[in-house]
Amino acid sequence: MNNPMRLYMSMSLDGYIAGPDDRPGQELGRGGGRLFNWQDDREADSPSGQVYREALATGAVISGRRTFELARRWQGDHHDGVPVFVLTHHVGDGDVPPGHTRFVTDVEDCVRQARAAAGDRPVMVHGAGAAQALLRAGQMDEMEIHLIPVLLGDGRRLFDHLGSDHIELDLVRRLEDRDVTHLRYRVRRRGEAA
Repeated sequence: MNNPMRLYMSMSLDGYIAGPDDRPGQELGRGGGRLFNWQDDREADSPSGQVYREALATGAVISGRRTFELARRWQGDHHDGVPVFVLTHHVGDGDVPPGHTRFVTDVEDCVRQARAAAGDRPVMVHGAGAAQALLRAGQMDEMEIHLIPVLLGDGRRLFDHLGSDHIELDLVRRLEDRDVTHLRYRVRRRGEAA
């Protein structure tokens, strides 16, 4: 697979990607900034630096609408001018996204556009809503989870609305660093044997 759909998300051990009350002005929720302490080492010659550089080498981004809005639409540029595809249920009249961003309402269409735009580079998936939609549609290839050794206790969970079907994963990489374990999983296709 040349350009996998790869989720990149920081998550607490109890499954939260933001603390409670995530909203504009408090985008990570109360206490949610704790999940991103590992990025203090993003410029280092370390596992966290490696993972961060890999994320920024992606050729396109798929984001959920909530993530996009909480991030103040990234002012139209997530990183390096790569195309950003915002998976959304509805596009309001006159709502024109900034920069290299476009709204897409169909999961499969979003994946096709992002893969084509990324060329031979991976596609970064960002946000719980987009991750859940791609997983439910069988369109997620890999997940890079930055597991943080903390129990937030409340907030926004990454895997809340997946339905009752099992999704099997294979751990393909584990990198330990200060205050984080970077876990990369390959998502098995439905019916694929272990």
